[in-house]
Amino acid sequence: MTLTWLGRVALYVALLAAVGGVVNQIVALRTAKTSRSLPWAVGSLAGVAAAVGVMQYALITHDFSLAYVAENNATFTPLLYSITGMWSALEGSLLLWSLLLAALIAAVVRFYRSKANDPVVGWATAVLFGVSAFFIFLMCGPADPFIHNGAKVLEGAGPNALLQDNPLVAIHPPLLYAGFVGFTVPFAFAIGMLATGRVHDRWPLEQRRWTVLAWGVLSVGIVLGAWWSYQVLGWGGFWGWDPVENAALLPWLTGTAYIHSVIVQDRRGLFRVWNLSLAIATFSLTVLGTFFTRSGVLQSVHAFSSSTLGPLLIGFFFVTVALGVGLVAWRGDRLRSPVGVDHPLSREGLFIANNVLFVGFAVVVLLGTVFPLLYEAVNGGQVTVGAPYFASVAVPMSIVLLVLMSLAPLVGWRTLDAAVLWNRLRLSAWSALSVVVLLLALGVRRPMVLAAYFLASAAGGAALRTLRGTFVAAKRRGHPWWKAWRGPSAGGMVVHLGIVTMALSIVTSTSYTTRNEVTLATGQSTVVAGQFVTFRGFQTLRDSLETATQLRVEVNHHALLPAVTTYNGRKGQSVGTPAIDSNLQRDVYVTFDAVGGNGATSGAQVQGNLPAGSVVLGVTVEPMLAWLWIGGLLLGVGSVLSFLRRRHNDEVDA
Repeated sequence: MTLTWLGRVALYVALLAAVGGVVNQIVALRTAKTSRSLPWAVGSLAGVAAAVGVMQYALITHDFSLAYVAENNATFTPLLYSITGMWSALEGSLLLWSLLLAALIAAVVRFYRSKANDPVVGWATAVLFGVSAFFIFLMCGPADPFIHNGAKVLEGAGPNALLQDNPLVAIHPPLLYAGFVGFTVPFAFAIGMLATGRVHDRWPLEQRRWTVLAWGVLSVGIVLGAWWSYQVLGWGGFWGWDPVENAALLPWLTGTAYIHSVIVQDRRGLFRVWNLSLAIATFSLTVLGTFFTRSGVLQSVHAFSSSTLGPLLIGFFFVTVALGVGLVAWRGDRLRSPVGVDHPLSREGLFIANNVLFVGFAVVVLLGTVFPLLYEAVNGGQVTVGAPYFASVAVPMSIVLLVLMSLAPLVGWRTLDAAVLWNRLRLSAWSALSVVVLLLALGVRRPMVLAAYFLASAAGGAALRTLRGTFVAAKRRGHPWWKAWRGPSAGGMVVHLGIVTMALSIVTSTSYTTRNEVTLATGQSTVVAGQFVTFRGFQTLRDSLETATQLRVEVNHHALLPAVTTYNGRKGQSVGTPAIDSNLQRDVYVTFDAVGGNGATSGAQVQGNLPAGSVVLGVTVEPMLAWLWIGGLLLGVGSVLSFLRRRHNDEVDA
């Protein structure tokens, strides 16, 4: 009972501090007195951190007096997966969420301590505390992570097998949560601007910095999730349009639109409604994504089990939407821009197209994700929306996006000068055409691949040209070359290069992937898409955690060890463990699909019509897939550069 009470008391302290922060801010706003928010923020952070400390102590020491530990940990669970067990299920994941949010609030309050008397900061801080109080309240009630376990547990159930099969579980979920949590800041300041009526200030540009950081963290988290799916699930793909994958993609799309849209407000005073609405929509979609993953309403390999949080989360979602829409409608007269878009192909015109593109695609993804829920509610049956629906929109969207990336950094504001644009564009256009000619000479004939390479090369050329301009400008000012990386355009263009790299990887790998199932006896070889595959035999590995039936396979004389692993606990869950031989040219992805004979080999699917000792291997050859992960790394690097960037009055990010 000691850990139960310690954890609960820590959460109550955190909740009281968060509520106290809200009350403190409201009183300060009404009395026009200086607020002292930092002690409340530190108190809430200390409470949540103490609760996390209690949970981690229980997990690491395998203290099964907590029901959560008994259900998600075992005496044989390794240290790494004992630590990550905190976010392996619903209640613990909310602990991580609240810890990240409390830390963010403390950082924001300290960052703006010199502007504590500004009403925008005051309202924003109150909103931040309010959001934190809601998530802590969930753990003080329906999602209590510190429920006492009265039964005597000797061993524990252990984590889900998929959550102890790859160390990415220590990185991917925290990054996703950090990205989601980060979008609370622009939402809070949007509410603050609308509440005070100060929608003409430069706060949106100020919040762009925080949004870029959240967007970059979420981007890396999504890419790592794709990498995890690729490495663990054994299907050879990296994105399946799963509902929970879509839940992470939705705020990423609207956040991308916001990051670009704010530039136009800074430069031309346009897009005020767009910017405030996108900040509110992005946060609201993080709440909706939380509902999808933590209510049990959607079936997904990534989702948590059914819980009672659904009504509370969807209610909170509707509150945030209603609050945002109501305030935007109330301040509608102040949001009108004094000027308009002078030319549809000016930079601001292309940014409108960018907003329509990302928001439109977000609507398509949202409809495809919630349609099964609506269908079941109306008709009582079940229906699924598959990958073809999303791909039918994603492909043309990607083409238009590459076109915009090729033009937007090069066109001018307010007007279009065709001669100037061609002068800026011609080098990248001719380079892109040369790439297409080279591909044709190499035998590539697929129109979609040729079009993608042409547009991606042009977009990459535009980004490199802009980067070159940043370095030239730094040299002209007498700055050392390394300071150019902190220039206004550098981070954005590195992100563009990351997007281009990822686009080329996806197009190439999906267009030229070869998937085969081959049956091999010990010592037998075959060739799949030019890759020499040899089966060398079995080996069985046993320890306190798992029993693995492992194959010895050689791909071009490189040893690979695909396996089927059965984990102790959880009624002996078995998962396939693929093996991957990867380089910059191609990935060879090998899975252990079946074994021949009488089924003596534990954990593998048995096919009695095959000779004993033979196996069925899944062999997938995917060209250039490693560049997808390199592109994701560039997204993270570019986001950090954008967050750290200097501000120049005469330069604006593209």
